[in-house]
Amino acid sequence: MSHDQQYADYGTRSPASEVNVDGTEESSTPAPRRRRGRRIALIVLLVVALLAGGGMLAGGLYYRSINSSIERVDAFDQVPEESRPQVVAKNAMNIMILGSDSRDPENSGGSRSDTIILAHLPADRSSAQLISIPRDTWVPVPRSKDGRHGGRDAKINAAYAWGGIPLMVQTVEKFTGVRVDHVTMVDFSGFKEIVDALGGVEVDVEKGFTTNYALSGSRTFAKGPQTMDGAAALDYARERHAFADGDFARIRHQQQVIKAILDKAASGGVLANPGKLNSFVKATSDAVAVDKSLSPLDLALELRGLRSGNLTFLTCPVKGTGQVGSESVVFADTAKAKSVFDAVRRDAVKEIVGGAQG
Repeated sequence: MSHDQQYADYGTRSPASEVNVDGTEESSTPAPRRRRGRRIALIVLLVVALLAGGGMLAGGLYYRSINSSIERVDAFDQVPEESRPQVVAKNAMNIMILGSDSRDPENSGGSRSDTIILAHLPADRSSAQLISIPRDTWVPVPRSKDGRHGGRDAKINAAYAWGGIPLMVQTVEKFTGVRVDHVTMVDFSGFKEIVDALGGVEVDVEKGFTTNYALSGSRTFAKGPQTMDGAAALDYARERHAFADGDFARIRHQQQVIKAILDKAASGGVLANPGKLNSFVKATSDAVAVDKSLSPLDLALELRGLRSGNLTFLTCPVKGTGQVGSESVVFADTAKAKSVFDAVRRDAVKEIVGGAQG
């Protein structure tokens, strides 16, 4: 199988998908200042939803205090309203999830987004579809507010380096035609604290491998189901060099860990143990950063029936990889991608999944 075909195959449905984003070589705009250095907003939002489903939000004063302390980011202030897609499905919600790994030994840049996911929540809130957009996808990037960057085609992650979250919103909306309702920030290095607060998670390793980028220097994973502590889960979610499909394998593993966290958080052992639950909530809530208008508590109440089994992880359809000048890029399958994202706009869940599969 060719390298391009390996990438193209990941334009179909997969257990997980990744989005790493480089573009920092031309960056002169620093990323928004991080207060705590780790954000796991997607996990927190869904986990708080699980807690709501378990009746743990009754009374709510403790959880409301957490909600009010969550860090807020300016996501839409610099996004021109006239250039944004119109809302088609009024009660559906689309959340852009941007992620990085600030403690990854390979990550030497400060202005990069290693993950780009468009999460679609249907109007009935009975499921969620998470569509990853590869970080090297070649797309039109609008001009940055300072006028120094953009206004041309580039890797999609360059938008974050050039103009932070607002330019990422514009770029993703232009590429997908989907209006972004909210934004969350994720740092996958926070997996360690989250997993340890849960007492470990169960992960089925698809292929045995050894990583040389482990927290301890090196770690070997055997194929098959196993319990991972926080350090092991983080090492597992980081690795890409040991796999022919590189970043796409890392995406799958990140999403495996997310699902494992949600499964463990929903278990009776966590919900019924006040000490463990409290440690877990604190470990996650301290890590959250969301846009100014998003209320994780209100969203949690809406999503109280959601479980990991209702989540579908997808990848934006791609044709393969290639070169543009000196850059190695991913080319989207524009026809298939348009079909998938049009289904997102119309809240046609079956078409979203079917389009990404085909």
